Amino acid sequence: MRCPKCTSIEDKVIDSRIARDGNNTRRRRECLECGHRFTTSETLVRDSMVVVKRDSRQEPFDREKLLRAVRAACHKRPVDNEQITMLIEDVIDAVEALYESQVPTSAVGEHVMQRLRKMDQVAYVRFASVYKEFRDVSEFVDEISSLAPRRASDNPKAKK
Repeated sequence: MRCPKCTSIEDKVIDSRIARDGNNTRRRRECLECGHRFTTSETLVRDSMVVVKRDSRQEPFDREKLLRAVRAACHKRPVDNEQITMLIEDVIDAVEALYESQVPTSAVGEHVMQRLRKMDQVAYVRFASVYKEFRDVSEFVDEISSLAPRRASDNPKAKK
């Protein structure tokens, strides 16, 4: 690692800590040339996955694209960045366990929706509306209805 101050490659690690999400390691380093201290982050490099689109096109898996989509769904919701990061990592782990190198977008979308449904139902509906390509308000209503718990007192047929 090059020192950001003097560009020397001679340094020593002073401290290492695993980040809260468990997937990154933060290292505090000290340059042996100038004494400048700086922090680096180490992330696991995953084997490359290919996403198979609905129209059979293939493209490299883009973690940042998925992160942007989930962040958009969670915008102004009580979901913090750490929860989003954990959701993304859980989804990636799940699809990597199920598929070799080619992952259908449907698998990624379904895993994201499962987790969002438990985390924040508004974020879930937002994500589902884009993922499932809702065409009109009735599809929103149907999806929201599926989230509401069914009670016997709410069911008119149960009042007989």
